Amino acid sequence: MEQELEKQTGLPENAFRELKPGEVYNPLMSPDRKYPEVNLWSVLWGIAMAVLFSAAAAYLGLKVGQVFEAAIPIAIIAVGISSAGKRKNALGENVIIQSIGASSGVIVAGAIFTLPALYILQETYPEDITVTFMQVFISSLLGGVLGILFLIPFRKYFVSDMHGKYPFPEATATTQVLVSGEKGGNQAKPLLMAGLVGGLYDFIVATFGWWNENFTTRVCMWGEMLAEKAKLVFKVNTSAAVLGLGYIVGLKYAAIICAGSLAVWWIIIPGMSLIWGNEVLNQWNPDITATVGSMTPEQIFDYYAKSIGIGGIAMAGIIGIIKSWGIIKSAVGLAAKEMGGKSNAESNVKRTQRDLSMKIIVVGSILTLILVFLFFYFDVMQGNLMHTVVAILLVAGISFLFTTVAANAIAIVGTNPVSGMTLMTLILASVVMVAVGLKGPEGMVAALVMGGVVCTALSMAGGFITDLKIGYWLGTTPVKQETWKFLGTIVSAATVGGVMIILNKTYGFTSGDLVAPQANAMAAVIEPLMSGVGAPWLLYGIGALLAIVLTFCKVPALAFALGMFIPLQLNIPLIVGGAINWYVTSRSKDAAVNARRGEKGTLLASGFIAGGALMGVVSAAMRFGNINLVNEAWLSNSWSEVLSLVAYAVLIFYFIKASMKTK
Repeated sequence: MEQELEKQTGLPENAFRELKPGEVYNPLMSPDRKYPEVNLWSVLWGIAMAVLFSAAAAYLGLKVGQVFEAAIPIAIIAVGISSAGKRKNALGENVIIQSIGASSGVIVAGAIFTLPALYILQETYPEDITVTFMQVFISSLLGGVLGILFLIPFRKYFVSDMHGKYPFPEATATTQVLVSGEKGGNQAKPLLMAGLVGGLYDFIVATFGWWNENFTTRVCMWGEMLAEKAKLVFKVNTSAAVLGLGYIVGLKYAAIICAGSLAVWWIIIPGMSLIWGNEVLNQWNPDITATVGSMTPEQIFDYYAKSIGIGGIAMAGIIGIIKSWGIIKSAVGLAAKEMGGKSNAESNVKRTQRDLSMKIIVVGSILTLILVFLFFYFDVMQGNLMHTVVAILLVAGISFLFTTVAANAIAIVGTNPVSGMTLMTLILASVVMVAVGLKGPEGMVAALVMGGVVCTALSMAGGFITDLKIGYWLGTTPVKQETWKFLGTIVSAATVGGVMIILNKTYGFTSGDLVAPQANAMAAVIEPLMSGVGAPWLLYGIGALLAIVLTFCKVPALAFALGMFIPLQLNIPLIVGGAINWYVTSRSKDAAVNARRGEKGTLLASGFIAGGALMGVVSAAMRFGNINLVNEAWLSNSWSEVLSLVAYAVLIFYFIKASMKTK
């Protein structure tokens, strides 16, 4: 078997494409054999990664407002330590290290979007609001556990049944890293070279600021005038990692995402300025005092247009739930069968298709929801039974139904719109809780903790589907990933709770030293809602209506709505990367040559993502040590943006030439 593995230098050629009728995908590790996966080595290193990256991601997320994806750096480290430790057949072990450790990024994303808002509101209501370590820890832990349990019944659908239909950008990059580390040779060289190029490129920007990270049309006078008068602006993020992401997403989904973004930035924002330029639209946000015409395009996006995207995501999610109702029903039906003792014996299931039993999932979900109920009753709702019942129904319903939406978003674009879905959850929770009589500071705490549980559950669901897709491609045992994911969740939740308290005591979330943009936005939304001010239902409704129309036109509404919600500068590189993908895979008349070029491009794109992610951790560590080598005066100069475009063009040229150079 080892000789057979040595012959195979990469994933099977049908790993990333749709399977033909009757065709079967055979993973790298044979389903008929056992491999080292869970042992003291993989578990201890997984815990170490969870602690390290939870602390790093929490600090960076609260300091600069960005959470880096931990899966790829952890995969790189796992490959490095297994090589240093001379581990044989370490692929299965490395997947477990990555899976346990990657809990860090998803738990951090779930926690820092909402829970720091408790500290922010505590400044305003010091006598009414108290925040404890246990509140942060328990809400993160229970949300993470719910995310795992709710996702498992949908694993087979997303990773196996939909084989080749979704690009899974982050899972692709992580898998390529793990495969290259195990096999070496032809697979490792282009990945390593691209990792060095992409990592060095992004490191220069983040650490030294030789050129600007973004290029905008504001570099010249007419572009500035166009932004000011017509509210038209063009932006592109020139980082290597986002370019690599666009290549893996592919032209089809990149075009739809970009269309959503351009609809917001080039139609809706200028249109709003044209129609309501002299008006102050602040019915749902009294803090807005400026007219629409006096705002920048970015302000119009933040105050109004983004909400249309949130409405679109919510409706696309509901449509997705309706479409996948058959899958949800079959999962529930399977659970009922197993609980009734009518399921088939597990012994017939292949190792690579073995999940936690539905009995464990059902009982675990019920027990977790009981713990959430008790947490709400005794800590959050101060012993009010009716408020607790309403809260648990909302949390359970939204978490379960939107699990598939989070998984879908990660599968398409590699970005989980969890902040948008959480904002919608907070608004719904606030409106419902006010309706049942819970208002003021107590209502704010209740809504935020509910939002924290849901946010972490959806973040975990999105992140965990990546781990399971990696395991599917490589041939690991899903039940082992699922079982040990709980350990990573516990460790990450405890670390995040501790780091959040330390950062609050050291800097404070209202001092300006910690940005915490998502949490500040959540606090800003919650406070007026709990004080009787309405939500932007009209904007949500427009987004929802647009999602319905798109669905009738056979356009993937979730991808379009994601484009409306994610900033323009992060969407344009997707179309650039997608166009490169189309170009390198269509130049030759020989389909086999095009296929080889496409695979080489995937390796290079994975290297860009991996290098950028790893050097992002290094840059974060330097910032933590107060090492700042960036010349802000140069970055504010328009020539730094011109230079970024030149550097970006050179990077694209390298990508295309290297992709097309195949044997």
